[in-house]
Amino acid sequence: MRELFIIKVGGNVIDDEKDMDLFLEKFSKIPFPKILVHGGGKIATEVSERLGIEAKMVDGKRITDKDTLKIVTMVYAGLVNKTIVGKLNRLGNSSLGICGADLNLIPARKRTGTAIDYGYVGDIITSEIPVERWAGMLDKDICPVVAPITAASNGGLLNTNADTIASALAQALCKTFKVTLIYCFEKDGVLQNPKDENSVIPVITPESYMLLKSSGVISKGMIPKLDNSWEAIRNGVYKVIIGNANKINELINSNLGTRLVLK
Repeated sequence: MRELFIIKVGGNVIDDEKDMDLFLEKFSKIPFPKILVHGGGKIATEVSERLGIEAKMVDGKRITDKDTLKIVTMVYAGLVNKTIVGKLNRLGNSSLGICGADLNLIPARKRTGTAIDYGYVGDIITSEIPVERWAGMLDKDICPVVAPITAASNGGLLNTNADTIASALAQALCKTFKVTLIYCFEKDGVLQNPKDENSVIPVITPESYMLLKSSGVISKGMIPKLDNSWEAIRNGVYKVIIGNANKINELINSNLGTRLVLK
């Protein structure tokens, strides 16, 4: 079974051109098959402000109304996605920029039943991800670069969490590939003390995760990232690592970063 790397890059790395260029240079050296999933939230917020459209957030989650959906689609599936693809192709990686709506590669439905109406936000239907289409690209050593936009069964576009997309793809493809899922951002891993960059927690188990959450060490945006990670591991993903985007090769080849293990 071939090893597949599914890497999600986000955080401040996306917003810093030099950091992003360094990450892509390192990413280009990772062997095929591989998938890159990206966010781009701060750029979307900047564009919203320039257009006079207020970005609405609740607990760090974006409320996606009709105007915001237009902006995130343009930014995520347009500017950010094609910028990454152009640079990866220049670095010798055959890359294809897509979003979940293309070929219905990531089927989704509009989120309902929540206390807060998040608007045009998608929840992925993992069981319907067309594994054979993904495998067809990967077997040809094409690197899909995935923007966090999906489509519902009625064709309507949906803003969809990039961390969740990475986890769902890992779960869908782990029956065909030996999948390592890596979440990359500007930190060296999950920190015991957010103010101490050297306080990386090397290993988190389900038991220690509960303690870290209850004590407030893990909070806010890190919680859904880790929840997605646990779901991936419990559904057959080989390995989940969280760490620094600019140390991506070391995350793969050594014990840097934070690793999630069931025992």
